[in-house]
Amino acid sequence: MAVKHTCTTFLAGKAATIDGSTLICRQEDYSNAFDPQRFVVVKPEEQPRHYASKTTSFTLELPENPLKYTAVPDADDSAGVFAAGGINAANVAMTATETATTNARVLGADPYNSDSGIGEEDFVTLVLPYIKSAREGVKRLGHLLEKYGTYESNGIAFSDQDEVWYFETIGGHHWAALKIPDDAYVIAPNQFNITDYDFESDATMYAADLPTFINRYHLNPEHGLNLREIFGSRTASDARYNYPRAWYVQKLLSDEEQKLPTDQDLPFVCHPKRKLAIEDIKQAMSMHFQHTDFDPYGQGSANDQHKYRPIALNRNLEIHMLQIRNHVPDSIAGVHWLAFGPNTFNAVVPFYANVEDTPAPYKNTTSDFDLQNMYWLTHTLAALGDQNYQRYEMMEEGFEQTVMAACRQLQSQTDAHVQTVDEVSAELTQVNEQMAQVSLTESTKLLGRMVKEAFKHEKLQY
Repeated sequence: MAVKHTCTTFLAGKAATIDGSTLICRQEDYSNAFDPQRFVVVKPEEQPRHYASKTTSFTLELPENPLKYTAVPDADDSAGVFAAGGINAANVAMTATETATTNARVLGADPYNSDSGIGEEDFVTLVLPYIKSAREGVKRLGHLLEKYGTYESNGIAFSDQDEVWYFETIGGHHWAALKIPDDAYVIAPNQFNITDYDFESDATMYAADLPTFINRYHLNPEHGLNLREIFGSRTASDARYNYPRAWYVQKLLSDEEQKLPTDQDLPFVCHPKRKLAIEDIKQAMSMHFQHTDFDPYGQGSANDQHKYRPIALNRNLEIHMLQIRNHVPDSIAGVHWLAFGPNTFNAVVPFYANVEDTPAPYKNTTSDFDLQNMYWLTHTLAALGDQNYQRYEMMEEGFEQTVMAACRQLQSQTDAHVQTVDEVSAELTQVNEQMAQVSLTESTKLLGRMVKEAFKHEKLQY
């Protein structure tokens, strides 16, 4: 199966963010190899009408009149599209998927459909162009899963201007979704994440027979209803790979000091100590256990430095932060923040979603190394910076602030005047080009500064 091998998801409700936006974010990762990514806008005429999976034998005739949407697919689509996430013309966002865990009891009762099911390769293409609210996204994906099944365990998120939903697949044909409270955030590593659940709540949606399924197969080990306990896992690898990521981010954003990195019962729904800006979320998603003994760049023992899996690492493909803004016109509400490569040496750019095309440095990613591609340029920065992180850390911090400040200035100027122009989408397309140029130029400057500094410390000197 062609799967992306783990990610990390972050969600925030509109009352948890500094500007009243909803936000769904995912760090897309891969195995220990390159998998070049590209940023595109899929127009209605480019959306397929007959869909055929490259992972299984699944095929489907798709509805007429799809919406335009942004996406971050693989540059090489020979194994499938893997559209990753985006925002459609109705200002609905979707990200897919967060690789998750399950247990043998669940799979024994509802096995995967490995022959003709759907999965990460397919979800965004099958759902995002056809929905006009987050709830519609949950319902459409749920219907497809119940009918066709899946071959893997995944988490998926949807958002619109009002709501954020987290959706988890269960076995081969079941699912459950939870609306995130407006004043809350979620950090979701590679495990089954949803905990407390209420089948009677307006904030939940689920497969029609899920309550019966739980009872019939005696899946619930508790008196209450904790979906993580029912459908998830508690393994030694979870304690190394999953729990520590959630622990660090919750400690950073909520002061969860009393918890331990290996705590199996970290909360799913969390409340921040202050309202969250994009910069706060990027900091959280760039974590490598800074200021702890577990930082690979820190002063801890060799064992501690590699004890737990960080969010930022060499396997980062891209990070997208899908922001649906309130208090602005609908034509500029959707912002697809994006960066390629490891989060230690990149900067997210606030690309408008209502555009006709995407900038060449982000769109025309090649399978072979090319420094005109942001994907490859960012990986070059990370490869050099990783050799001596402390030497380049302040350079990177200055670079990231410069890029984000310049792009925020362009965004503010555009927000203020865009409603006076006749062709809004064309105007936003040009602004995105300017933002991409800022990112490319500043990244190239950073690479130059790093090379000059590295020159001073080369071993072959005399």
